[in-house]
Amino acid sequence: MAVKTLTIDGRPVSAQEDATILQACTEAGIKLPTLCHLDGVYDVGACRLCLVEVTGNNKLLPACTTKVREGMDIHTDTPKLRHYRKLTLELLFAERNHTCAVCVSNGHCELQSLAADCGMDHVRYEYQSPRWPVDQSHALYGMDHNRCILCTRCVRVCWHIEGAGTKNVAGRGAKCEVITDLKQPWADADTCTSCGKCVMSCPTGALFYRGASAGEMVRDRSRLEFIVNAREKQQWNA
Repeated sequence: MAVKTLTIDGRPVSAQEDATILQACTEAGIKLPTLCHLDGVYDVGACRLCLVEVTGNNKLLPACTTKVREGMDIHTDTPKLRHYRKLTLELLFAERNHTCAVCVSNGHCELQSLAADCGMDHVRYEYQSPRWPVDQSHALYGMDHNRCILCTRCVRVCWHIEGAGTKNVAGRGAKCEVITDLKQPWADADTCTSCGKCVMSCPTGALFYRGASAGEMVRDRSRLEFIVNAREKQQWNA
């Protein structure tokens, strides 16, 4: 496969021609913040945290869905990008009810960790404090819509790794939500296999194991990537 040569933060880098900027950065040891990306699952560019600047382009580009091009000059850590990332995180916190102290994922939450990494010490925007339900109808898992950031990891994992198609997105704008089947209680979703992959993929405390209390949720997401790699490389027959 052909290789593209480009520059990232002043460093010459080579990447496969079908690689995304995010993949090129990862290969080069340059870490980009992201909440919707999950190894092994296709990207949708939902969270907008991995935006980068490319010389000659006046738009900020999502690194996870933008392919590399020959001669690209990419900047991943500029004052403008730091400003937008912090703004995005603050809006995520203001949009729903993220109260870390009583969250099952407190201390194991990607949103919380990114906020700390980006130096977010307060939210400058008015909290919307919406009233979202908590679905605890399933025997094993629960969904707290108050913690959901609509990254759609759970939807993509459900459709493209498990193949169940139980999770989906409904509504628009502030009323957008992740649903099960035709917006039924989780326990009534006939397509759900109770595999738990959606829970493993969640970056916040929105999807949780029933019985977990504040700060107990630890997820092993490497198992999802292992399943995808094993399927693509036919390692099941080894």
